Amino acid sequence: MTSPPAASAERGIAAHVTTFLRHQAGAIFVTALDFTVMTVVVTQLGGSAVLGTVVGATIGGVTNFSLGRRWIFAATASSSRHQAVRYTAVSGASLVLNATGEYFLHDRLGLQFQVARALVAVVVSIAWNFPMHRYFVFAQGAEPAAHAPL
Repeated sequence: MTSPPAASAERGIAAHVTTFLRHQAGAIFVTALDFTVMTVVVTQLGGSAVLGTVVGATIGGVTNFSLGRRWIFAATASSSRHQAVRYTAVSGASLVLNATGEYFLHDRLGLQFQVARALVAVVVSIAWNFPMHRYFVFAQGAEPAAHAPL
């Protein structure tokens, strides 16, 4: 039989793992959305790759913020304006981390650019985005709502 403190710790760990898995699922979804929008802007609408990147990243960012606020971290009790400002700062730092990682792995070490991008994206998502979203951007509702399905 598990003691009450141990059971509470197990529930805390399970909630943390659930939040982490939701964060990763959201990241995968938003990345697919970002790349799809970018591709449509370039191939179907005749826009430049830069325009496609900006539109895709913008739609992806708004979607990721909404998922984080409502589904991943269930942090709707806090001010969305304050969360948006913090989200923007964290996203800017994430951009720098991703670009720097790409530079070192691809430009300096010669890794194929898509492989380098994938490796860096995973590391930045786990080591930077998840902790910053959980403990800084959406801190007041760090665990998902009990009623929200996975």
